[in-house]
Amino acid sequence: MNNDGASHGLIQWHGTTIIGVRKGGKTVIAGDGQVSMGNTVMKPNARKVRRIGEGGKVIGGFAGATADAFTLFERLERKLEQYRGQLMRAAVELAKDWRTDKYLRNLEALMIVADAETLLVLTGNGDVLEPEGGTDSQITAIGSGGNYALAAARAIDGYEEDAEQIARKAMRVAADICVFTNDRVTVETV
Repeated sequence: MNNDGASHGLIQWHGTTIIGVRKGGKTVIAGDGQVSMGNTVMKPNARKVRRIGEGGKVIGGFAGATADAFTLFERLERKLEQYRGQLMRAAVELAKDWRTDKYLRNLEALMIVADAETLLVLTGNGDVLEPEGGTDSQITAIGSGGNYALAAARAIDGYEEDAEQIARKAMRVAADICVFTNDRVTVETV
């Protein structure tokens, strides 16, 4: 999320880039490592992509406030336990809570989550979005460099069969263009 903090009078943590690619029976989520505050890089190697759920069968990446994202990851893990690893059901239930719970409603983060069959974007507006593309190929991206990564991945998609290579190349493009994105990429695959 890219918020300059003008409405609060505070300097806010800036952006990131997270991309999810599902192709050829493989799903990949990749994210950069840069954490910025204002125009200063505070940390170049943050880990914004991780495995969650029982046995690490779900992967997720976040853009936005780190503490908020970890709160959401913890909630999603509990929902995955409650709904026996059913990602779509757990994501919908988390989105309901995120939209209606007074505490969760103030969390500022976006998430991409995936398992072997499903790729989703979760928002604080209660959205659970599955990217278009059907079963052949799905691509989605979030964060300040998300649109750059998404455009690059869509351009590469027709020429590259490997989901991880698409994600890595798209992240490289985003890092070259977005000042809030770097080339220290974390990748998780299911």
